[in-house]
Amino acid sequence: MDLIRGIVYNVRGLGMGLRTGRLLFWGLVRFFIIFLIMTVLAGLILAYHQDIMNLLWSKPESRWLIWIWHLLSWFVSIFLIVVSGLLSFLFSQVLFSVLIMDLMSRITERKVTGRVKTPEGTSFWKQFISMITQEIPRTFVTLCLSLLIMILGWMTPLGPVVTVLSSGFAVIFLSWDNTDLTPARNQLPFKRRFRFLIKTVLFHLGFGLPFLIPGLNLIFLAFAPVGGTLYYLDKQAEAPEGEGGAGGLADRNPREEKGEWKSPR
Repeated sequence: MDLIRGIVYNVRGLGMGLRTGRLLFWGLVRFFIIFLIMTVLAGLILAYHQDIMNLLWSKPESRWLIWIWHLLSWFVSIFLIVVSGLLSFLFSQVLFSVLIMDLMSRITERKVTGRVKTPEGTSFWKQFISMITQEIPRTFVTLCLSLLIMILGWMTPLGPVVTVLSSGFAVIFLSWDNTDLTPARNQLPFKRRFRFLIKTVLFHLGFGLPFLIPGLNLIFLAFAPVGGTLYYLDKQAEAPEGEGGAGGLADRNPREEKGEWKSPR
């Protein structure tokens, strides 16, 4: 089942990251960056927790309702911590984490296949700009939209249902942000890569479920590029010869890169 397979690949990537020195180093760098930003955001959110609860539901005087209010209070606290984790991921992603993700993906690809494929005649700056611009439609807009839906959903009686649906929507695109690293690096058309996401939406939902576990979500987010790259490489290997890989996502005109990602001199 694709849902279970997604969870397995996420855990498999985490295991490989913890066993490989360079992946462990860069994964820990991502982890501490996300953790630092999340700590600040979570502190701000929890500092105003009482005000947020008063907006949702003022503390009742009835002894029969007070336990429900406390239960809701704990649920809101956990929910806000998860939201702070997603927001910290977004901020770190836009600033510089996308470069670390690409580097981790390259290390994984070289370790598995012995080489890294990139388009011919593509300069460093073109690849860098491409990586940054990919984050806008692939992660930033979709996650901001899902968070907005969450917030608006709590203003209606269907708040819990909307929260679950929007959380699933968010983790699907967070997962795609990791499985899409290799095809995006090879500058495959966005429509083709998005079509691949639609065909494998259950896998991406399963891959992203660990991102919803408070605390552990930071670790899974930090090493997710490893599992995402492993999945894409396996999909390429599974595809029949002549059909390309990963559901038809063929790497056109690749060249074997002698070294990994390098900064310009």
